[in-house]
Amino acid sequence: MNSILTSQVRPQSLVDSVAERLEAAIMAGELQPGSRISEQALAAALGVSRGPLREAIRRLEGRKLLQRTPNIGVHVANVSIQDLKNLLQVREALEGMACRLAAQAMTDKEIVELRRLLAEHGRQDGVVEGTSYYQNPKDQDFHFCIVKGSRNSWLIDMLCDGLYDLLRVYRFKSSTRAGRAVQAFKEHQAIVEAIASRDPDRAEAAMRQHLRNARAYVEEHEQREIEQHAAAQAMLAPAAAPPSTGLGAHAKRKPRIRAEA
Repeated sequence: MNSILTSQVRPQSLVDSVAERLEAAIMAGELQPGSRISEQALAAALGVSRGPLREAIRRLEGRKLLQRTPNIGVHVANVSIQDLKNLLQVREALEGMACRLAAQAMTDKEIVELRRLLAEHGRQDGVVEGTSYYQNPKDQDFHFCIVKGSRNSWLIDMLCDGLYDLLRVYRFKSSTRAGRAVQAFKEHQAIVEAIASRDPDRAEAAMRQHLRNARAYVEEHEQREIEQHAAAQAMLAPAAAPPSTGLGAHAKRKPRIRAEA
């Protein structure tokens, strides 16, 4: 008998469920970059004990979505504007090359599957309404499939393991900007057509243009958030005291000198 049918179905573990819930909250911005994680509050909110929660947190630390600081605790990973720019520049170079190789290495069957996946994405409410473009991880992720299709183990390791989860956070943020979801979907269609044409130059150019556009949206969004935060802090700061004249209410007055007759 087929081994697939003889092996029992294993239910998803509690740790898996908690890790997925935390990941979704980070992707959606419910847990903001830099925000501190309270194990007690999260355990109560999710209705789980702190044991499974701690294991889930350790998993997300390994995937660079959470960071632990000694004597402070765990917080959602945060990247400075400059580090983010550098990261997205690296992504453009690596994924551009991956797309070039995919145009040469992907099988016809894989390209058909990529078209099917993209058509499925196009039916999302967020894409239809132009509000967001969310992609499930791994094999349901358009970019993940292309990188895998490059057949280059070094690129796969860097993009599908090392940088993948952190990049997903900023990719989703980009897609929520006004007009970006629809435009990103059209750019994905152009990338598929370039890969299907077996034209490496066209495929790489299409992917690089797509990622440059996404980077511009992300950088604009992050810079705007910084400016809004700075403005809010300035409004909360106490008004500066007027400069002192040295003549308070109880300042000693100089005696008046009368001219002698």
